Amino acid sequence: MAFVEIMNITKYYGRNPAVNGLSFSIEEGEIFGLLGPNGAGKTTTILMLATVIKPTSGTAKIGGYDVVKEPDKVRSLLGIAFQEPKSTWVDKPIEIVEWHGRICGLRGQELKERVKEVMERLEIWDQRNKFFYQLSGGNRKRVEVAKVFVQKPKFAIFDEPTAQVDVLGKHAIWDMIKELRDSGSTVMLATNDTNEADIISDRIGIMHEGKLVSLGTPSELKDSIPGGDILEIQLNITPHDEMVRQLSDIEGVSRVVLSEQNMLRMYLNRGEELVPAVLERISRFGAKIRYIKMKEPSLDDVFLYFTGERG
Repeated sequence: MAFVEIMNITKYYGRNPAVNGLSFSIEEGEIFGLLGPNGAGKTTTILMLATVIKPTSGTAKIGGYDVVKEPDKVRSLLGIAFQEPKSTWVDKPIEIVEWHGRICGLRGQELKERVKEVMERLEIWDQRNKFFYQLSGGNRKRVEVAKVFVQKPKFAIFDEPTAQVDVLGKHAIWDMIKELRDSGSTVMLATNDTNEADIISDRIGIMHEGKLVSLGTPSELKDSIPGGDILEIQLNITPHDEMVRQLSDIEGVSRVVLSEQNMLRMYLNRGEELVPAVLERISRFGAKIRYIKMKEPSLDDVFLYFTGERG
């Protein structure tokens, strides 16, 4: 059953659409990853769902409530951790998280116990009485996500929840997001981190230039790339357009992408059989190979295939 329904939602800033005719649904009790490069429209999308900004056209329903017509009812269902932590410089983490818990209806011992539990798991309990400006960027982010974990909303939104957070902190946040889902929340995660999306998302939608370009489970997305193999080749020169064109003309090559550091990424059918033809084409241009590797598609490859950008 869909808990979130997004229906042809569009947002213009001036003449430019930040989000352009977006439509998809999020099932109740799932973690939905919204994956895309910076500027893809992820943050604009979640701000419309959170009723922070109004769409130019289209709408969405959360728990049956329309974000345009019934924003107060929508807000009663959701909690959001913003991409940029919201606080004044002289606030203290304990004050920020407790205040958020109180406005969400928690009181007394229940509030104190839940705040302490969440802040301990996020390893910011020892920093609870510092001023916000004294915290590192990663700890400010931990304070921001702590508010949602204390609240336990029906619909939880996280915008880049582990940006600037160290590896151990990332895993703690990912575990807590999964537990939030398991306790009955529906979760939306906006990220440009393919590893993060792959690890915790039940389904993923890939956004590019304001539009949804692919949708499915992580395994479905990996299977969606034409060509069952990825051939990575690093050259001693920058591949030019004619080389890319000739490589693309080889039968069985579905796409050729030029990546960073003179790297070609080729999406192939029957990769092992095509390697000799690929090497022969490259030799025509006097290029030397510094590195070559064949692999199965990862979510990073899916991201690059649909957006042309690395996660």
